[in-house]
Amino acid sequence: MSAVLIGSLACSLYLLSAAIQFVGLEREIKSRQIIVRSIAILAIGLHSFFNYQKIMTPEGVNVGLYPMLSLISLAVTSLVLFSSLRRTVDNLLIAILPLAAFAIALALLSEGNYAPRNDLSGGIIIHIIFSVIAYGILTIAVIQAGLLSLGDYELKRHNMAVLRHIPPLQTMDTLLFELLWAGLILLSLSIASGFMFLNDIARPGLLHHTAITLSAWVVFAILLWGRYKLGWRGSIASRWTLIGFMLLVLGYFGSKLVLEVLLGRT
Repeated sequence: MSAVLIGSLACSLYLLSAAIQFVGLEREIKSRQIIVRSIAILAIGLHSFFNYQKIMTPEGVNVGLYPMLSLISLAVTSLVLFSSLRRTVDNLLIAILPLAAFAIALALLSEGNYAPRNDLSGGIIIHIIFSVIAYGILTIAVIQAGLLSLGDYELKRHNMAVLRHIPPLQTMDTLLFELLWAGLILLSLSIASGFMFLNDIARPGLLHHTAITLSAWVVFAILLWGRYKLGWRGSIASRWTLIGFMLLVLGYFGSKLVLEVLLGRT
Protein backbone atom coordinates (compact mmCIF):
# COMPACT_ATOMS: atom_id res chain seq x y z
CA MET A 1 0.00 0.00 0.00
CA SER A 2 1.40 3.41 -0.97
CA ALA A 3 2.44 6.05 1.55
CA VAL A 4 -0.03 8.51 -0.04
CA LEU A 5 -2.98 6.20 0.56
CA ILE A 6 -1.90 5.25 4.09
CA GLY A 7 -1.25 8.87 5.05
CA SER A 8 -4.55 10.03 3.58
CA LEU A 9 -6.47 7.33 5.48
CA ALA A 10 -4.69 8.26 8.73
CA CYS A 11 -5.56 11.95 8.22
CA SER A 12 -9.21 11.12 7.56
CA LEU A 13 -9.49 8.92 10.65
CA TYR A 14 -7.79 11.51 12.86
CA LEU A 15 -10.22 14.21 11.73
CA LEU A 16 -13.21 11.88 12.11
CA SER A 17 -12.18 10.94 15.66
CA ALA A 18 -11.66 14.62 16.61
CA ALA A 19 -15.05 15.55 15.11
CA ILE A 20 -16.86 12.88 17.14
CA GLN A 21 -15.11 14.06 20.31
CA PHE A 22 -16.02 17.69 19.53
CA VAL A 23 -19.70 16.90 18.85
CA GLY A 24 -19.81 15.01 22.14
CA LEU A 25 -18.97 18.22 24.07
CA GLU A 26 -22.50 19.52 23.68
CA ARG A 27 -24.53 16.33 23.64
CA GLU A 28 -23.90 12.92 25.10
CA ILE A 29 -23.17 10.21 22.55
CA LYS A 30 -23.46 6.67 23.83
CA SER A 31 -20.13 4.83 23.78
CA ARG A 32 -18.42 8.01 22.47
CA GLN A 33 -15.11 7.32 24.22
CA ILE A 34 -14.90 3.80 22.82
CA ILE A 35 -15.64 5.04 19.29
CA VAL A 36 -13.17 7.94 19.51
CA ARG A 37 -10.37 5.81 20.92
CA SER A 38 -10.95 2.94 18.50
CA ILE A 39 -10.78 5.23 15.47
CA ALA A 40 -7.76 7.05 16.91
CA ILE A 41 -5.91 3.78 17.56
CA LEU A 42 -6.51 2.67 13.96
CA ALA A 43 -5.25 6.07 12.75
CA ILE A 44 -2.15 5.75 14.95
CA GLY A 45 -1.43 2.34 13.44
CA LEU A 46 -1.65 3.76 9.91
CA HIS A 47 0.38 6.80 10.99
CA SER A 48 3.11 4.49 12.33
CA PHE A 49 3.27 2.57 9.06
CA PHE A 50 3.30 5.85 7.12
CA ASN A 51 6.20 7.18 9.20
CA TYR A 52 8.14 3.96 8.72
CA GLN A 53 7.81 4.30 4.94
CA LYS A 54 8.81 7.99 4.98
CA ILE A 55 11.78 7.58 7.35
CA MET A 56 13.19 4.14 6.49
CA THR A 57 13.66 4.71 2.77
CA PRO A 58 15.66 2.52 0.34
CA GLU A 59 18.22 5.37 0.12
CA GLY A 60 18.73 5.51 3.89
CA VAL A 61 17.19 6.98 7.04
CA ASN A 62 15.29 10.22 6.38
CA VAL A 63 15.43 12.48 9.46
CA GLY A 64 14.40 15.60 7.59
CA LEU A 65 12.06 18.31 8.84
CA TYR A 66 8.71 16.92 7.71
CA PRO A 67 9.19 13.22 8.60
CA MET A 68 10.44 14.24 12.07
CA LEU A 69 7.47 16.59 12.55
CA SER A 70 5.16 13.70 11.63
CA LEU A 71 7.03 11.36 13.99
CA ILE A 72 6.75 13.81 16.92
CA SER A 73 3.03 14.26 16.22
CA LEU A 74 2.67 10.47 16.35
CA ALA A 75 4.41 10.41 19.75
CA VAL A 76 2.17 13.22 21.05
CA THR A 77 -1.02 11.54 19.85
CA SER A 78 -0.03 8.15 21.29
CA LEU A 79 0.89 9.69 24.67
CA VAL A 80 -2.38 11.63 24.94
CA LEU A 81 -4.46 8.61 23.94
CA PHE A 82 -2.64 6.41 26.47
CA SER A 83 -3.06 9.08 29.18
CA SER A 84 -6.80 9.28 28.47
CA LEU A 85 -7.15 5.71 29.77
CA ARG A 86 -6.32 6.84 33.33
CA ARG A 87 -6.97 10.60 33.31
CA THR A 88 -9.80 12.77 31.96
CA VAL A 89 -7.80 14.30 29.13
CA ASP A 90 -9.96 13.05 26.24
CA ASN A 91 -10.85 16.58 25.17
CA LEU A 92 -7.18 17.26 24.38
CA LEU A 93 -7.74 15.00 21.38
CA ILE A 94 -9.83 17.75 19.76
CA ALA A 95 -6.64 19.79 19.34
CA ILE A 96 -4.09 16.97 19.08
CA LEU A 97 -5.67 14.84 16.34
CA PRO A 98 -6.08 17.62 13.71
CA LEU A 99 -2.45 18.64 14.36
CA ALA A 100 -1.37 15.05 13.69
CA ALA A 101 -3.37 15.09 10.44
CA PHE A 102 -1.70 18.39 9.48
CA ALA A 103 1.76 16.94 10.17
CA ILE A 104 1.01 13.95 7.92
CA ALA A 105 -0.25 16.28 5.18
CA LEU A 106 2.99 18.28 5.36
CA ALA A 107 5.05 15.08 5.07
CA LEU A 108 2.95 14.04 2.06
CA LEU A 109 2.97 17.36 0.22
CA SER A 110 6.46 18.68 1.08
CA GLU A 111 9.52 16.63 0.29
CA GLY A 112 12.14 19.04 1.64
CA ASN A 113 15.83 18.91 0.67
CA TYR A 114 17.12 16.41 3.21
CA ALA A 115 19.20 13.56 1.80
CA PRO A 116 18.60 10.22 3.60
CA ARG A 117 21.64 8.92 5.51
CA ASN A 118 23.18 5.47 5.79
CA ASP A 119 25.72 6.37 8.47
CA LEU A 120 23.48 6.68 11.55
CA SER A 121 24.90 4.67 14.46
CA GLY A 122 22.90 3.02 17.21
CA GLY A 123 23.86 5.85 19.56
CA ILE A 124 22.41 8.47 17.22
CA ILE A 125 19.20 6.44 16.89
CA ILE A 126 18.95 6.41 20.70
CA HIS A 127 19.48 10.20 20.70
CA ILE A 128 16.65 10.62 18.17
CA ILE A 129 14.31 8.41 20.22
CA PHE A 130 14.96 10.39 23.41
CA SER A 131 14.47 13.64 21.51
CA VAL A 132 11.17 12.60 19.92
CA ILE A 133 9.67 11.38 23.21
CA ALA A 134 10.89 14.52 25.04
CA TYR A 135 9.37 16.78 22.37
CA GLY A 136 6.14 14.78 22.53
CA ILE A 137 5.78 15.06 26.30
CA LEU A 138 6.67 18.76 26.33
CA THR A 139 4.20 19.43 23.51
CA ILE A 140 1.44 17.95 25.66
CA ALA A 141 2.71 20.02 28.58
CA VAL A 142 2.44 23.29 26.64
CA ILE A 143 -1.11 22.45 25.51
CA GLN A 144 -1.94 21.60 29.11
CA ALA A 145 -0.40 24.91 30.21
CA GLY A 146 -2.52 26.78 27.67
CA LEU A 147 -5.72 25.14 28.91
CA LEU A 148 -4.70 25.77 32.52
CA SER A 149 -4.09 29.44 31.77
CA LEU A 150 -7.42 29.74 29.95
CA GLY A 151 -9.24 27.97 32.78
CA ASP A 152 -7.65 30.26 35.34
CA TYR A 153 -8.68 33.30 33.25
CA GLU A 154 -12.28 32.09 33.04
CA LEU A 155 -12.43 31.29 36.76
CA LYS A 156 -11.46 34.85 37.66
CA ARG A 157 -14.25 36.14 35.41
CA HIS A 158 -16.85 33.56 36.48
CA ASN A 159 -17.10 32.20 32.94
CA MET A 160 -17.49 28.42 32.57
CA ALA A 161 -17.38 28.00 28.77
CA VAL A 162 -14.08 26.07 28.84
CA LEU A 163 -13.94 25.08 32.50
CA ARG A 164 -16.92 22.74 32.23
CA HIS A 165 -15.14 20.71 29.56
CA ILE A 166 -11.77 20.25 31.30
CA PRO A 167 -10.68 18.51 34.54
CA PRO A 168 -10.41 20.55 37.79
CA LEU A 169 -7.61 23.12 37.64
CA GLN A 170 -5.78 21.46 40.55
CA THR A 171 -5.72 18.16 38.63
CA MET A 172 -4.46 19.92 35.50
CA ASP A 173 -1.77 21.75 37.49
CA THR A 174 -0.53 18.47 38.98
CA LEU A 175 -0.52 16.79 35.56
CA LEU A 176 1.37 19.73 34.03
CA PHE A 177 4.27 19.39 36.43
CA GLU A 178 4.32 15.60 36.09
CA LEU A 179 4.70 16.13 32.33
CA LEU A 180 7.39 18.77 32.85
CA TRP A 181 9.44 16.48 35.11
CA ALA A 182 9.18 13.61 32.61
CA GLY A 183 9.98 15.95 29.71
CA LEU A 184 13.01 17.47 31.46
CA ILE A 185 14.44 14.04 32.29
CA LEU A 186 14.07 12.85 28.69
CA LEU A 187 15.40 16.16 27.35
CA SER A 188 18.44 15.71 29.62
CA LEU A 189 18.99 12.22 28.20
CA SER A 190 18.59 13.60 24.68
CA ILE A 191 21.19 16.32 25.29
CA ALA A 192 23.61 13.92 26.99
CA SER A 193 23.31 11.32 24.20
CA GLY A 194 23.83 14.10 21.63
CA PHE A 195 27.12 15.11 23.23
CA MET A 196 28.15 11.45 23.43
CA PHE A 197 27.28 10.27 19.93
CA LEU A 198 27.26 13.29 17.58
CA ASN A 199 30.71 13.87 16.12
CA ASP A 200 29.88 17.06 14.18
CA ILE A 201 28.23 18.99 17.02
CA ALA A 202 30.30 22.08 16.15
CA ARG A 203 28.65 22.29 12.70
CA PRO A 204 26.87 25.70 12.47
CA GLY A 205 23.26 24.44 12.28
CA LEU A 206 23.82 21.79 14.94
CA LEU A 207 25.71 24.19 17.19
CA HIS A 208 22.82 26.68 17.16
CA HIS A 209 20.36 23.87 17.82
CA THR A 210 22.40 22.66 20.80
CA ALA A 211 22.78 26.14 22.32
CA ILE A 212 19.06 26.93 22.07
CA THR A 213 18.09 23.47 23.38
CA LEU A 214 20.33 24.00 26.41
CA SER A 215 18.60 27.36 26.96
CA ALA A 216 15.22 25.58 26.90
CA TRP A 217 16.54 23.04 29.41
CA VAL A 218 17.54 25.90 31.74
CA VAL A 219 14.07 27.46 31.44
CA PHE A 220 12.33 24.20 32.36
CA ALA A 221 14.78 23.59 35.22
CA ILE A 222 14.13 27.09 36.64
CA LEU A 223 10.38 26.49 36.38
CA LEU A 224 10.59 23.23 38.32
CA TRP A 225 12.85 24.89 40.91
CA GLY A 226 10.29 27.72 41.19
CA ARG A 227 7.53 25.18 41.74
CA TYR A 228 9.51 23.43 44.50
CA LYS A 229 10.88 26.53 46.25
CA LEU A 230 8.35 29.27 45.50
CA GLY A 231 5.16 27.36 44.75
CA TRP A 232 4.83 28.62 41.18
CA ARG A 233 1.60 27.57 39.46
CA GLY A 234 -1.16 28.92 37.23
CA SER A 235 -0.26 31.73 34.83
CA ILE A 236 3.39 31.88 35.96
CA ALA A 237 3.91 28.18 35.23
CA SER A 238 2.09 28.53 31.89
CA ARG A 239 4.31 31.41 30.75
CA TRP A 240 7.55 29.61 31.65
CA THR A 241 6.33 26.43 29.95
CA LEU A 242 5.51 28.36 26.78
CA ILE A 243 8.91 30.11 26.77
CA GLY A 244 10.79 26.82 27.18
CA PHE A 245 8.73 25.12 24.47
CA MET A 246 9.19 27.98 22.01
CA LEU A 247 12.95 27.75 22.52
CA LEU A 248 12.79 24.02 21.73
CA VAL A 249 10.78 24.66 18.58
CA LEU A 250 13.16 27.42 17.52
CA GLY A 251 16.21 25.28 18.28
CA TYR A 252 15.15 22.21 16.33
CA PHE A 253 12.52 23.10 13.75
CA GLY A 254 13.80 26.64 13.25
CA SER A 255 17.29 25.38 12.39
CA LYS A 256 15.94 22.64 10.10
CA LEU A 257 13.53 25.06 8.41
CA VAL A 258 16.32 27.49 7.60
CA LEU A 259 18.80 24.81 6.47
CA GLU A 260 16.47 22.51 4.53
CA VAL A 261 13.75 24.80 3.20
CA LEU A 262 15.29 28.26 2.90
CA LEU A 263 18.92 27.35 2.16
CA GLY A 264 18.32 23.93 0.58
CA ARG A 265 21.00 22.21 2.66
CA THR A 266 20.96 18.86 4.41
